[in-house]
Amino acid sequence: MNDKFREECGVFGIFGHPEAANLTYLGLYALQHRGQESAGISTSDGHRLSAHRAMGYVADAFDEATLKRLMGTSAIGHVRYSTAGESGLKNAQPIQIECAHGEVAVGHNGNLVNADELRDSLVKQGSIFQTTSDTEVLLHLYARSKAAPDQALVEAISQAQGAFSLVWLTKDRLIAVRDPHGFRPLTLGRLGDAYIVCSETCALDLIDATWVRDIEPGEVLIVSADGVQSIKPFAEAKRAHCIFEHVYFSRPDSYVFGQSVNEVRTAFGRRLAEEQPADVDVVVPIPDSGMCAAMGYAAAAGLPLQMGLIRNHYVGRTFIEPEQSIRHFGVRVKLNPVKSILAGKRVVLVDDSIVRGTTSRKIIKMVRAAGATEVHLRISCPPTISPCFYGVDTPQRSQLIAATHSLEEVRKYIGADSLGYLSLDGLLTAVGPERSSYCTSCYTGDYPVAFPRNEAAYLQLALKVAK
Repeated sequence: MNDKFREECGVFGIFGHPEAANLTYLGLYALQHRGQESAGISTSDGHRLSAHRAMGYVADAFDEATLKRLMGTSAIGHVRYSTAGESGLKNAQPIQIECAHGEVAVGHNGNLVNADELRDSLVKQGSIFQTTSDTEVLLHLYARSKAAPDQALVEAISQAQGAFSLVWLTKDRLIAVRDPHGFRPLTLGRLGDAYIVCSETCALDLIDATWVRDIEPGEVLIVSADGVQSIKPFAEAKRAHCIFEHVYFSRPDSYVFGQSVNEVRTAFGRRLAEEQPADVDVVVPIPDSGMCAAMGYAAAAGLPLQMGLIRNHYVGRTFIEPEQSIRHFGVRVKLNPVKSILAGKRVVLVDDSIVRGTTSRKIIKMVRAAGATEVHLRISCPPTISPCFYGVDTPQRSQLIAATHSLEEVRKYIGADSLGYLSLDGLLTAVGPERSSYCTSCYTGDYPVAFPRNEAAYLQLALKVAK
């Protein structure tokens, strides 16, 4: 069940609330789907910063005693899935330092494509790095700047290329920054007199906060006791919102890039039914990420939607496999077929994506073993043929089955009676009038921001940069 693009990270920040740490903890709970490797919170009481970071889920990283030690009325939090830098506590965020500008903590969602080049330059100038995270590069650039703190932050970030939605915390400021292309979501909310920034609106919902607006691409939002200041110090750039936020990453109850994720995913399913119909008896979603698209598919096709696969939500990060082999154990521990729904039926399975194809193959075998007479697979996005360099953990191109095999070869490998993807035009039509504002590099190989050629060669990917 790990045959997906990995979620990247989630960030949360709050300024001006007496329960800043507790609310940040809850906000991270809502963003847990964006990263399960580590969690951390930094707080400020107006004089000094406090921090706690730990590996694992939010619930494992914090307890009541830990939260009580995180004093202050402002805080930032982070949940991580590593996309740059190895997994380990040293790379957990927020990263907190003390420098000539005072104490500062930062949480980052995204990926800096020129981080290695910047790091090499800084090391040659005497910098000593404590982590392998690209985020630390920004802190070194910030610390070395001779400008005033706010301008130093802008100077540091101006040298970065790629995707970044950032939350910064100083003793008296909460600062939110979004890259000029707007790859990753970042939104602004209010809770009474307190201001909140977070990756998705579902985090606002959990704490009864009100959505105000999205942080705009290229915007630096500074929240202090004097209020909110917004500046746009970076050069304008073409919008490149990550389409995979709508396909898979974001929670369906969130609004991302100004749109309901649930509504967009349901529209994907409706369009998929128009483009890739199937002569079947029942539509079955592959839970949980295929649910919305399956609902749209069933409605458009006039077919019944039934839960023919049940997901076990209580499986931890790891589980011990029995010494004696059990067929499809790795999938069955998380999904189990409902034979009364599948037996004797022609079934169309709806999922959000195929990466390597290994999990799809196992699920289809399992559905056939449950008695389905035909199994058709429909995917609510185009074939994934290229890695992402903008904050998503993706396999090498050689491991992306659609990049190395024809549609018929993929169908045979996964064992489906038929296989159909949503077209790129259908995908972009379903997201609405802002279709030109999305990054679709994982489907096209056309990248809005250049990345180092040596990295491109390593990933067996021809470098193509969209103009």
